[in-house]
Amino acid sequence: MISILILILVIVILVLCIVIWRLWQSEKTKKGLLKNYSTLEMKVDGLKLDTLESRLNPHLFKNILNSIQSHAYQTYFALDKLANVLDYILYDSQQKWVTPKQEIEFALNLIEINKIKISPLFELTVKTKINENEKLYEEALLAPLLSIDLIENAFKHADLQSPDAFITVIFEFKDNCFMLTVSNKVSDKKAMKKDRSGLGTVTLEQRLKIIYKNQFKLDRLVEKNVYTAHLKINLLDYKTQMHTAR
Repeated sequence: MISILILILVIVILVLCIVIWRLWQSEKTKKGLLKNYSTLEMKVDGLKLDTLESRLNPHLFKNILNSIQSHAYQTYFALDKLANVLDYILYDSQQKWVTPKQEIEFALNLIEINKIKISPLFELTVKTKINENEKLYEEALLAPLLSIDLIENAFKHADLQSPDAFITVIFEFKDNCFMLTVSNKVSDKKAMKKDRSGLGTVTLEQRLKIIYKNQFKLDRLVEKNVYTAHLKINLLDYKTQMHTAR
């Protein structure tokens, strides 16, 4: 009887040992699985990060490339305008007369070049009010480079730092009259004197008097710190005067 009880007790102890061993094995397996899961999760997160970076880096590169392309285009655009200006100065302006169309196109190219040195936020307004149907618009009756002085002076003397600074340029051709109006906020700072600063307003007026006599009007005024220059040339009356003189 005793031997049977001892046998049963041994079996129970053996079973308990097996259960305890299996529980220990199960816990060990669980810890191993958790560790493997954490490692796998880190790998997945790393893969996601790598994938995200692989997307971000090309995107960043593309943005930089677009920026460079934009500056390159701006440079190309400016050089193209400069080439047009040089063509006009070297070839067209060597002629005694140009058409109002040629002079206005030259002036617009000149403005585009000057735009490079001002902030994109600066208020620069350029308007053209052209009646291209008028016969004299494409007839050579205009002395070349009449626009350069008024436009260059505006960029030279404008108050580029003031929040309400501006330059306004208006080209008009109607009733066979060429008109140019340039306005700008005057800077309080004195412009730097240059030995060679273009034709100059005085020289411009002298040219106009010699060429067009009484067929032009050049007005200059300063009102509320705004400088305005307005040039008007009556080409029809000048053409009539030329034929009469002949």
